[in-house]
Amino acid sequence: MKKIAVLVPCYNESATISKVVNDFNNVLTPYCAGKGCEFEVFVYDNNSTDGSAALAAAAGATVVQERRQGKGNVVQSQFRDVDADAYLMVDGDDTYEAADCVKMLDEVLDNNIDMVIGDRLSGAYFTENKRAFHNTGNKAVRNLINQFFKSNINDIMTGYRAFSRQFVKTFPVVSRGFEIETEMTIHAVFHNLRVSELPISYRDRPEGSESKLNTISDGVRVLWTIAQLVREYRPLGFFTALGVIVAFIGILLGAVPVLEYINTGLVGHFPSLIVAGFMFIAAFVIWQAGIIMHLIVKKHRLNFEYHYYAVSNLASRT
Repeated sequence: MKKIAVLVPCYNESATISKVVNDFNNVLTPYCAGKGCEFEVFVYDNNSTDGSAALAAAAGATVVQERRQGKGNVVQSQFRDVDADAYLMVDGDDTYEAADCVKMLDEVLDNNIDMVIGDRLSGAYFTENKRAFHNTGNKAVRNLINQFFKSNINDIMTGYRAFSRQFVKTFPVVSRGFEIETEMTIHAVFHNLRVSELPISYRDRPEGSESKLNTISDGVRVLWTIAQLVREYRPLGFFTALGVIVAFIGILLGAVPVLEYINTGLVGHFPSLIVAGFMFIAAFVIWQAGIIMHLIVKKHRLNFEYHYYAVSNLASRT
């Protein structure tokens, strides 16, 4: 019998967590009856101080305590601990419609999709979300990732996703905070996994529920994560660009003494010339580092394919 796991990261969501658990129970009970599968809602409580864990348990969820603070840490534990054939990840703030999970799960169970992205941005997100900087941040992150990784994902940072077992058991969680969604998207795009986007409903948090996302600090962390992932997944382009910048600085430093020598036959700015020479050497070394890391990434990509196939074969035998 197929099993569906609903994974809910939770930190001080007492205003909404009971409703979220009840909504998914109400939607998935008839869905699983028709599909011949079973489901379980897992709420991973991340040091809540408002009684969220007790409310989730009373609503029928399996509650697990995660002491390491941060959404990335919660997702890491969820992916490690829970075994299922299909996974739903949803925030505990009641901003997503439980009924949308039906079409998302169908993509995983019937169409073998590795990650289904619940696309808020094609719907009412920009009118429902009252935080203007969040809207701007979502657009900026989307444009950056699509540019760097040659993809066409509309909603990079949505918290509503469905996953296959293969994705969950082969995804190396590195991020510790809210940048985890960005990391998931880049991982799927880079490894050419099966990804689909489905438009979903979105509503702003109800009164009495407060966002844990800080626009400035978490936005900076997301951008830093993108820079790190570009370096790790696209090292040749990253280090070539860095080498070009260093070489350009060398050209600027070396231009004065070279022009001086052409005009006068003398060199009066030896320090600039020496530094320029070192800059050209550094640029070459940086470019060589990019080539070496590019070869390492290709090897890691091959190893990932072996790992993915191993998980797929194990899932087909169980």
